[in-house]
Amino acid sequence: MGRVGSWLKERVPVSPEAIKAAGNEPVAGHLKLWWFALGGTAAMLFFGQIITGLLLCVYYQPTPERAWESVRYITGQVPYGWWIRSLHKWGANLMIVAVSLHLMRVFFSGAYRRPREVNWFIGVTLFLLTLVLGFTGYSIVYEQLSYWGATVAANITESVPVIGKGLARTLRGGEQIGAPTLSRFFILHAAVLPMLLLTLFAGHIALVRLHGVSEFPLKGQPHPAPYPFFPDHLLKELATGLALITVVTCLSVLFPVSVGPPADPINTPEHIKPEWYFYFTFRWLKLSSLGMGILGVTVAVGLLFAWPLIDAAIRRRRPNSELSIAFGAAAVIVFVVFTVWEALS
Repeated sequence: MGRVGSWLKERVPVSPEAIKAAGNEPVAGHLKLWWFALGGTAAMLFFGQIITGLLLCVYYQPTPERAWESVRYITGQVPYGWWIRSLHKWGANLMIVAVSLHLMRVFFSGAYRRPREVNWFIGVTLFLLTLVLGFTGYSIVYEQLSYWGATVAANITESVPVIGKGLARTLRGGEQIGAPTLSRFFILHAAVLPMLLLTLFAGHIALVRLHGVSEFPLKGQPHPAPYPFFPDHLLKELATGLALITVVTCLSVLFPVSVGPPADPINTPEHIKPEWYFYFTFRWLKLSSLGMGILGVTVAVGLLFAWPLIDAAIRRRRPNSELSIAFGAAAVIVFVVFTVWEALS
């Protein structure tokens, strides 16, 4: 064993002392609270999506003739296929919830402020890419509702000034949703978007390591003392992972994903609705003209990106201003109201 150890040490020159020092690095005490470590929850769900997605790719065929039939085959005939597909579906929904809550926590705790503005930009980009990942996954099932949902989304994209027509044509691969669209969405969903997410996630974590975790002392309570990464924080994350596995499994068993009618380009369904995470946008577009709706969504995304700069300008004039709290609370209320409104309509 000593000779094997010497052989490995010569070829993998990593000091055990360095590994131990890295594992014993103290973690900010407030990260013991789950809602301050939601980024890890989203990351674990994402890696679960990669595993279940790869398993689904074994049987999925991204062609208009075979896409829906392959999904039906996975759901109804592949052993445990319904379970894997349900895990993928529920994992996607929970991942969107986790990323959204993490973004909200960072916003309301002011963790986007100097010098962490760049990491906020990366985080918002990760949030938007997660939504697009959900949209492309929903679309490649090639059900009736997903087909027409993709059609509506492409038509809305086409209405964007200057770049809309070219972007919509690129996504569709032509003038109508068809075989080129399905292959593009599948490549985006299975390869391009996951690689972008992994790359940005690595940059996100690197900046967290460089800047350190933002301090957030709880009012009326003593500042929690730091604790070691290993084994305390690692065990906490493992416990969170086990809880996530339990929740996703229970949801998959109790509410398994079904297969809707296949896509029919000739017959338009009476009621077309996107997935729940686009209800807010869908309701906003219903309440306004198409041009005003697109403008409103663009302004909202722009404000989300630029808020660290806006907040810094406000605080230069009013150093103790917490306008971000009022602004964020109003935005969350509007989002919840519009989402529930659309869900009940």
